[in-house]
Amino acid sequence: MRGPRPRPELHSIAVHAASRSGGAPTPELMHLLAANENPYDPLPGVLEAAIAAAGRSNRYPDLGCERLIDVLARRFDLPPTRFAAGAGSVGLIQSLIQAMAAPGDEVMYAWRSFEAYPVITTAICGATAVGVPLTNDGYHDLNAMAERVTARTRLIFICTPNNPTGTAVRRDELAEFLDRVPEDVLVVLDEAYAEFASDKDAADGTTVCREYPNVAVLRTFSKAFGLAGLRIGFAIAPEPVAAALRMMAPYGVSQIGQEAAIASMAAIDDVMKRVDAVVAERHRMEDALIEQGWPVSRSQANFLWLPLRKRSADFAGVCARAGIAVRVLGEDGVRVTVGARESNDLFLATAARIRLEHDQQSFSA
Repeated sequence: MRGPRPRPELHSIAVHAASRSGGAPTPELMHLLAANENPYDPLPGVLEAAIAAAGRSNRYPDLGCERLIDVLARRFDLPPTRFAAGAGSVGLIQSLIQAMAAPGDEVMYAWRSFEAYPVITTAICGATAVGVPLTNDGYHDLNAMAERVTARTRLIFICTPNNPTGTAVRRDELAEFLDRVPEDVLVVLDEAYAEFASDKDAADGTTVCREYPNVAVLRTFSKAFGLAGLRIGFAIAPEPVAAALRMMAPYGVSQIGQEAAIASMAAIDDVMKRVDAVVAERHRMEDALIEQGWPVSRSQANFLWLPLRKRSADFAGVCARAGIAVRVLGEDGVRVTVGARESNDLFLATAARIRLEHDQQSFSA
C-alpha cells in the first residue's frame, strides 16, 4: 500500500467499541454495563446550562476553562494556579505523560489497572511502560512499586479506586509509599471514582496533594456527575505541572462541558444523593453475587469485578445473549457497571442462571 501511513505502534491501541463500552443501546444490547457510565440523566439545572451554552456554539470556549477553575479553587480551597481542565481524565493523562516523560523515561502503574496507561505511554508518547502486578486480592502492591523506582522513573500512576478491581489505597500505606518516592518523580492519584468510595480509610488525593509537593490528582465529571458524553475532567497539581497542562490543551474543554460542570458543582448535594443510591445498589449486587457463589470482592467504585480468568469471554457471551454488555479485560476478568435497577436485576438473574446451567468450577477464579 502506497501513501502516508500512521506509526505502526498505534495498532496496539485497544478498540473499546469491540466490547460495546458505551454509546447508545442497540436492539441486541439494551443494557450497557460495560463503560462505568452513570445510570442517571443529567440533573435539570445542568441540562439547562448545557443547552444555553450550546446556543453560543459559534464562539470559542473559555481558553483555559477559567470559570470552572475558579469554582474548583473555591471548592477545594487551593490557588487556581494549581488546577487544569481537560477532555476527561484520559485527556489529562495523555497531557501529563507528554509533559513529563520523553522516550527512554519510565512511567509506572499497577497492573491490571486503567488500560489507557500503557497505551498512551508507549504507543502515543514513546516512553517506557512499567506495570507492577497487583496483589492476589487486586490491591496496589505499593512496596513492590517503590522498589521498582529507578533513575529513569518520571511518573507513577495510582488508580484509586482501581479500575477494574474496585480496590482503594489506604491513607497510611500511601503515606509510607510517598515517603519512599524521590521528590522529582510525579505521583498521580487517578481518582475518577473517588466519590463512590465508602471506605473511611481510603486516601483522599485532595488532601494528600497539600502535603506532598510531587503529588497530582485527577478527577472527572464523567462518572459521579454523569457528564461522560461532554468529556471534562480536572487536575490538581504542583503549579509548574498545572501550568504545563494548561498550555498543552488550549480550548481543550467545550463551553457546553464547562457550563454543565459548573452547574453540576452547584448541585453537588443532589449529585451525592445519586452517588449514595449507586453505592446502595452496588452493595445489593455484591451481596447477591456472593450468595450465588461468585468470586467478587467489595468494590469502592461504581462497578464490580469478577476475576473469572479464562472463562471471562464465556461469561460475557452469555450476558450478551441476554442483552447485557459487560467489559471483558483479557483473560483476567469481567467488569460490570452498577447501572439502572432493571439492568442490574437482569444481570443478577443471568449470573444466577449461569451458575445453575454451567459447571460452577469452570467459572471460578
